[in-house]
Formats: sequence, C-alpha cells, structure tokens
Amino acid sequence: MFAALSRVPPRLDRVQLARMAHLWLVMLLVLVSLAALATGASGTSLWSALAKLAQGQALTRTEAVVLWDIRVPRLLMGILVGAALAMSGAVMQGLFRNPLADPGLVGVSAGAGLGAIIAIVLGGLLPASVALFFGTYLLPVAAFLGGWGSTLVLYRVATRGGRTSVATMLLAGIALAALAGAASGLLVYAADDNQLRDLTFWGLGSLAGASWFKVMVAAPLILIACGMALTLGAGLNGLALGEATAHHIGIPVQRLKNTAILTVAAATGAAVAVSGGIGFIGIVVPHLLRLWTGPDHRGLLLNSALLGAILLLLADIISRVIVAPAELPIGIVTATLGAPVFLWILLRRRGLMDL
Repeated sequence: MFAALSRVPPRLDRVQLARMAHLWLVMLLVLVSLAALATGASGTSLWSALAKLAQGQALTRTEAVVLWDIRVPRLLMGILVGAALAMSGAVMQGLFRNPLADPGLVGVSAGAGLGAIIAIVLGGLLPASVALFFGTYLLPVAAFLGGWGSTLVLYRVATRGGRTSVATMLLAGIALAALAGAASGLLVYAADDNQLRDLTFWGLGSLAGASWFKVMVAAPLILIACGMALTLGAGLNGLALGEATAHHIGIPVQRLKNTAILTVAAATGAAVAVSGGIGFIGIVVPHLLRLWTGPDHRGLLLNSALLGAILLLLADIISRVIVAPAELPIGIVTATLGAPVFLWILLRRRGLMDL
C-alpha cells in the first residue's frame, strides 16, 4: 500500500494528502482499537459486553475486570507508547537531518535501561519504607528517572555558551550509551536467576503490565510532549535547509533544539518506563509516512503519532494471538516486522542517501 501511495503524482498537493492521511489513520486507529479490545486469552467477548450495555444490563464481575481493568488500560498504554516513540523518531530525524536517527541517540533508552536494571537488581537493598511506598511501580519510576538523568547529562555536555551542538550530542550520546551499557553489564553479572528473568522480559518490551496507574502517570508527560512536538513542524522544515539558513529566515534554532531534546526525552522516557524496550517504531514509522505524504513535518509529526499507535497495537494483537494463551514479548514482534521493512527502505532509497 505504501509503495503504491509513494508514487502519487507530484502535482497533488502534499498538504491535502497529509490531511487525508489524518482521516484515514484516525479511522484505522479506531478499527485497530476495537480489535485490540476484542483480543485476549480470556473468553470474554467485547461484542456481547457491548450488547449487554446497550440493553441496559450489568456486566458480570469477570467481564468488567477483563474489559475495564485489563484491556482498556492496555489499549490506552499501547496508543500512548506507540505515539510517543514514533513522534520522537520523527523529531529526532528532523533535528539531526538524518533518516537513521532514533530516540535512542539522545541517551534516553540507555539511561532508562540502566535505571530499570538498578531497580531490579538493587531494589532489594532499599529500606522497607521506600520499597513499600513505590511498591510494584519502583521499576517504571527508576526507568523514567534514568532516562531523564542521562538526557540532562548529555545536554550539559553538548551545550556550550548557550548553544547546543548536534554533532557533539550525537557523539556524546554514543559514549553515554556505552557507559550505561557497561554499568548495566556489571549489574547483570551480579544478578541472580530470578532477576535475570525480569531483566530479559523488561528489555524485550511488553504491554502486559498495563494498569490505570501507569496510564495516569505516563499520559500527562506523553501528551504534553506530543503537544509540544506538534509546534515544531515549521521549525524542523526550516532546519532541513541548514542551521545558518534557518536562522536567517527567522527560526529560533537554539530554542528549537532545546524544545526538541526535552520533548523527545519526556516522551521516550515515559514510554520506555512503562513498556520496556520496544524497537523500530521510531525509525520505521516516519520513513513510511515520508514515502506516503512527503517530508513536510507539519503533517508528518501528527501522522507519525497516529501510525505509531496503530502499528504498536497491531504488534500487541499479534503478540497475544501467535502463542495464545501465552504472550510473546512485543519487542520481538516489532523487531521481526520492523527490521525487514527498514532494510527494504534502505535498499529502495540507498541511491538517494549518502550513508
């Protein structure tokens, strides 16, 4: 479908095409959301529950728990995480002017991973009052703090004299990821068998731990970050011409960089904290949309959020169905589906990119 749509005649207005894509993606998101609510190991049927509600009948306790306490929070978390990862990828690619850029470049993923590993391996050493206060939410809180901490360190390293160097940020991000990886390796080496199992499943990513509390914690950060990202479209379009040109046409380049970095840190940090490591959404989604609607960030950012949510919900449905009644980690599904698509994009466009 995307290959065919990428051959749209040049005379077609790309702005109109992006708006049409908004409508199509919203309708597709509604359909996929209904499919996600109807999918699960439980025998509870969404359609029978809706029929009961339409007739004024009360749901059984099992139906209410499965639909309201399990499937609905999982659906909302999938939409939030998919939108956050995809929009962050679009922002990073525009900021770095590189189609291979990914939210992991700003050090969020590495820092969040280190925070999660610290919580899993060293959480038992915390005072009982602290462990009781955080309870089962110690892991996402630690992951979020780790992502934000790494981003702040990276920002301080890359900023000098009030100006942030994108090249320095990229190199420092690589070094910071390596340092976080080394620290994570030491903790993994010291972990016991149960902790290693928790580390493995968290690293592969999953929406299985979705709850209303996690949704309430992640939603404000992700929604605010996505709202801020939507204001960056015109600036990222100007930045594609180069920083000097963007400055001369009136774009506040430094403020744009600051906002983009903090936006990606907030959105990706919150997403990784509640879902673990989920790859390829941030790289593949903006690519597919550029083939479809063009590179204009004014439409690309919103469409990235919508398509990211759709693809993550589809991956979640597959993860629940393919080995039912067990559940496959969603990171395996996104990697299995995303890697071939990404390779196809590279092969298709390698003559247009200087890699």
